Amino acid sequence: MKFGIITFPGSNCDQDMITSLSKELNQEVVSLWHKDTSIQNCDAIIVPGGFSYGDYLRSGAIARFSPIMNNVIEFANNGGFVLGVCNGFQILCEAGLLPGTLLHNTSHKFISKNCYIKATSNALALTKEITSKSLKIPIAHGEGRYYIDDQSLNKMFENDQITFQYCDQDGKLTDQSNPNGSVQNIAGVCNLNKNVFGMMPHPERATSKILGNIDGKEIFDSLISYLSKKVYA
Repeated sequence: MKFGIITFPGSNCDQDMITSLSKELNQEVVSLWHKDTSIQNCDAIIVPGGFSYGDYLRSGAIARFSPIMNNVIEFANNGGFVLGVCNGFQILCEAGLLPGTLLHNTSHKFISKNCYIKATSNALALTKEITSKSLKIPIAHGEGRYYIDDQSLNKMFENDQITFQYCDQDGKLTDQSNPNGSVQNIAGVCNLNKNVFGMMPHPERATSKILGNIDGKEIFDSLISYLSKKVYA
């Protein structure tokens, strides 16, 4: 499997993602620069976290216009798999590849801590092989509050587009387990065609035993299994 990891000016999680996929999960990885105009025949594209272009205007608003994003949008529109994590999630929303938007946390503070999330659907690329009631995955963001209007939100639930929700250690959805005020505790979503995904928590920071947490591997293992069946079918 060949993953392309995009680096923008201000990205700071690109190397984490590269290390996680190549060293911990034994996948082929290539680095894509924001000015590139080719995705180098990758099977999947990941837009990592950070502060692209310093998060000026809105988070992801400038990165959405980087040259590489034209290729990402074309790839996604042709059914290619794209995952955005944290700032990557924000960029994909700004690019119109995912519904909704990410607003400032209700605390108006940057939050960096471990939290728990649960897979809302077991029929999606990131979640279909997850068996745990909850996964402990780090978050690190100031604008992570997912928002979408009620009518669109209802359609997303009907269409199985909610991938992850913030929860407590036992998998229960509570106000206390929602770190940023996201509507319906939403931590991750996908598009209608279920080939473009975004999530605020960082699974790449939870794949190494040396860091004391490998819950993120369940997400990537599910993804790799899904892509392997799709690409090599």
